[in-house]
Amino acid sequence: MAASSELNIDHVARLARLALSPQEKAEYSRQLGDVLHHIGQLGKVDVNGVEPTAHAYPVVNVWDEDVPRAGLPVDVALQNAPRQRQHMIAVPKVVE
Repeated sequence: MAASSELNIDHVARLARLALSPQEKAEYSRQLGDVLHHIGQLGKVDVNGVEPTAHAYPVVNVWDEDVPRAGLPVDVALQNAPRQRQHMIAVPKVVE
């Protein structure tokens, strides 16, 4: 498809902060024109009777039940800690 007369590639490039060569401008103008043409084709599709959705498939809650459980034992929680002190992970002091 030829570049749309409404498409100002210089303005689009300036918004995107791109410095385009004349060859790039011609190529991107054609590509953007193709995209706009495709979007125009989608606008012609009859969607009467189609429910609007945010997802193609139903989204269901996949969370586990919120029930209390025992945490990790201290020795397991600290087994990969580089340093530990009084059953806690010891980290370098970052605030004076």
